[in-house]
Amino acid sequence: MPEPEHPEREREWRARAGTEGREPEDTRKYEGETENDAERRRRRAHFLRELNEAKALRDRVQPRRARAARMRQQMRMRTFRW
Repeated sequence: MPEPEHPEREREWRARAGTEGREPEDTRKYEGETENDAERRRRRAHFLRELNEAKALRDRVQPRRARAARMRQQMRMRTFRW
């Protein structure tokens, strides 16, 4: 697996995410092994779950910013032309 471009940032991110010291799931694969669609979908679903969880956490932590973002999205939807 290639080295990350900014290892100190990755370490900081892992510390925040609580995954310090754990290897990413991709390191379990061999270099020549091709991934199948089921594995890719499983990893994508996991990523999307974590993304939604992070967005929900951000909304709880920063309610004013979240409300402003909702208002901007509503305004975009009102002005959108089909």
